[in-house]
Amino acid sequence: MIDWSNFTPWSALAGGALIGLSAGLFAVLDGRIAGISGLLGGLFKRSAWGGEGPLFLLGLLVAPLLWAALRPLPEIRFEAGWTTLVLAGLLVGIGSRFGSGCTSGHGVCGLSRLSGRSLVATLCFMATGFITVFVLRHLLGA
Repeated sequence: MIDWSNFTPWSALAGGALIGLSAGLFAVLDGRIAGISGLLGGLFKRSAWGGEGPLFLLGLLVAPLLWAALRPLPEIRFEAGWTTLVLAGLLVGIGSRFGSGCTSGHGVCGLSRLSGRSLVATLCFMATGFITVFVLRHLLGA
């Protein structure tokens, strides 16, 4: 059920447009895909420090700070324990390595380039998320 009191379609639309704009500009200016796992992995390679990659990642860190200067950030609340969060992070990292990219690389950039591989990867991401929520909430009652 939709929580209509917290439904914010205009800010969501603006955020999506900004993500698309930044991914497009990154592709035009740097010639690379704005997949976050690939950009983060590239920081461990000396050759990746050229271009706009490190600046793009810096923007991901600075943007919330700029937002906080204008408006209060929403409360960050985790309903899972640290063990679950660490395990989930490791699984996402492993999955992005096996899938040759993350949701931002495949879902935003790959689909916009009509990549068949990205379509399959995005369908796998989404299906896994749907199945995980169904099992945790409806079968295990968590």
